[in-house]
Amino acid sequence: MQLGLVNMEFDYARDFGRSHSTGYERLMYDCMMGDATLFQRADMVEAGWRVIQPVLDAWSATPDKYFPNYAAASWGAGRIRTNCWDAMAVLGERSGRSSGVGAE
Repeated sequence: MQLGLVNMEFDYARDFGRSHSTGYERLMYDCMMGDATLFQRADMVEAGWRVIQPVLDAWSATPDKYFPNYAAASWGAGRIRTNCWDAMAVLGERSGRSSGVGAE
């Protein structure tokens, strides 16, 4: 085996003779042709929401006081320590290694 540098320049139009299409173009074409194989049926979407909605409702009814919530478009919650970060730090101390997590 021999290692060496290679040029990784890739030009779809040059290599295949035409430009590539996006996934949206494919979906629009399939829709216009009546091909629904790439689309979810409404009953499947509804079934998915029936599974997920109770979880979302439970999360909104009982927010975790340790979850670092922050306002949208902000830079985040800063360095909030949470129970998971504390647990990881303890595990690092037990193993004799610094976990690097939650270190001030």
